[in-house]
Parts: sequence; C-alpha cells; structure tokens
Amino acid sequence: MTDTIGSLEVVCGSMFCGKTDELIRRLRRAVIARKKVQVFKPAIDMRYSAEQINSHAGSAFDAVPIATAREILSLLEPDVTVVGIDEAQFLDDAILDVIDELIEKGIRVIVAGLDTDFRAEPFGCMPVLMAKAERVDKLQAICMVCGGPASRTQRLVNGKPARYSDPVVIVGAAEMYEARCRAHHEVPRS
Repeated sequence: MTDTIGSLEVVCGSMFCGKTDELIRRLRRAVIARKKVQVFKPAIDMRYSAEQINSHAGSAFDAVPIATAREILSLLEPDVTVVGIDEAQFLDDAILDVIDELIEKGIRVIVAGLDTDFRAEPFGCMPVLMAKAERVDKLQAICMVCGGPASRTQRLVNGKPARYSDPVVIVGAAEMYEARCRAHHEVPRS
C-alpha cells in the first residue's frame, strides 16, 4: 500500500443537489473495480438509516456511523483502498488530519458535504478540504422559488426563512430545508 499514492476528491453543494448520489456512484464504481471500500458518516445524521448513507433520491450504501473523526482510523479495515465520508461538515476538525493520514497510506478518499451552511457561509472543514483536494465537484440543485440553478440551502422555520442567529447545525431534510438560488435565498439578521 505504501507504493500507492492517495488522493482526495470532494463533492459539495447545497442540499438536494445530488452530493450523496454522486458519492454513492463513485463508491459503486470502486466496488466494480474490485477496490476494498469503507464508508463513514457522522452518527448525528440519522435521517434515513443509522448504518447507511442515503440520498434524498433513494440511493443507499452501507456506512459506519462515527461520533468523532479519529474513530475512522481505529475502525479502518485492513487493505481498504477507498474511503467514503458523507456529511463531512458535521465532523470535528480532526477530520483534516485523519484524511491526511489516509492519503499518506495510499487511500483514495471521497468526501461529500455542504460547502456552505444555511447562512451561505463556509461550513466546517469543507473549505479546507476543497482547497487540499485533487478534484472538487460543486453540484447545483434547482431553486424551489424560480426553478433556476440553486447553490444555497434555505432553512425554513414554520415556512419562513431562519434567522441568522439560529443554530448552524440542525439535521433535517425537506421538512425544513430547500434549495434556493442567490436571488431567492433569505437570511434575516434581526
């Protein structure tokens, strides 16, 4: 394994843009290529399944839930050549060092996550991972107001835009989030 060069790929964008579908597509291709694949997800993401990553469109792939990024290293199976990490923005800052260690071991790391939070501000580790990656794919969704390309995640509280002062991390799906374009994304500050 030490002769192999590792790499980092990042799939990012707003909610409902297909990040997890793209991650799963790449993982399935790695399995077809007879690579040993292992997938991790933050334990706080229980939206669909505790031990799978799931796309809003219905795709799924087995995954190991973790509470901290360092758990990846202790749970890593022998001879793994591809590691997938979904919803990386929810993991602690140690994820940056963990990913560096995986890459140094010759592992191909594929990360999916929100690049910005509901305020349209950089989210967690994602900006650093995007800067360090060999490949970054930023996907777009469809704006739920105008139907145009959407790059932002709108959080709704009782049908109205969440306020800037609201907590950044609230795990949810279509019941509280929708994709919006820049023109229709709203974050009241008062």
